[in-house]
Amino acid sequence: MLDDDRDHAEPWLAAGVPMRTLAGRVAAITGGGSGIGRALALQLATKGCRIAIADVDGSALAETRSKLEDAGAACSTHVVDVADREAVESFAAEVVQQHGAAHIVINNAGVTLIETAENMSYDDFEWIMNINFWGVVYGTKSFLPYLRQVEEAHIVNVSSLFGLMALPLQSSYNASKFAVRGFTEALKMELAATRIGVSCVHPGGIKTNITKHSKIGAGALDVSREQLHSDFEKAAMTTPEKAAAAIIGGIEKNRRRILIGIDAKALDWVARHFPGSYEKLLRLEREVKRRARERARSEV
Repeated sequence: MLDDDRDHAEPWLAAGVPMRTLAGRVAAITGGGSGIGRALALQLATKGCRIAIADVDGSALAETRSKLEDAGAACSTHVVDVADREAVESFAAEVVQQHGAAHIVINNAGVTLIETAENMSYDDFEWIMNINFWGVVYGTKSFLPYLRQVEEAHIVNVSSLFGLMALPLQSSYNASKFAVRGFTEALKMELAATRIGVSCVHPGGIKTNITKHSKIGAGALDVSREQLHSDFEKAAMTTPEKAAAAIIGGIEKNRRRILIGIDAKALDWVARHFPGSYEKLLRLEREVKRRARERARSEV
């Protein structure tokens, strides 16, 4: 369909058509203080977007804002805890009030928790679900009424490779990211007759500070937090900048599913082709069994 035809198309004919341009669009990004969120803000600004970034860390937000201003970008900053529904609703209203509209919403904020399901507290489980899952729900529902008011829009919800396959010690993180995936895949079908595109993002290992700020259960790991982060840095295959570029490309092409990194693509293939046995093929239970043997020997 030609661009000129789109202006006169019925909504169901326009469904699934990529955004014509990012220039002049308003992009709201949670988790914008660092990592993928910061990279998204900077790269979308180069595309001509006006940027609204939210984060629970005000100092990190200020650092991102400084980088955006150095690049000559128009932006606003909002200190927001995405687990707080009223705060997210206020964020959406502030974005529209300050920028006049909202076109792109990227629900990116997230945390991780390393602990067994058995030893995890209910409070910790609720903490991660409130941020990773409910934060996505709040961001989606708070912005949707405003997205319906513009010519074209896009919602990006960040799940994870761990929204495609599970790992030991990640049951709560897996639960939150599988939930984001299910919510987003249903949402894209519900909005199929609108001009609102929907993408679910599944990053593999990204070189961010997520492990630095993770919650780690006592005795869950044999290494320190510092060693964990160092090991993660070595294993992570993708920079935040590359991840952001992939997400923006997905917005421009209206990709419903965005896999980021060779690791995500390879392990997604394994999980899809061997859904009942990938944990054995990838030897994910080996470390669990090793630690169990060691505990048994120490108790003798």
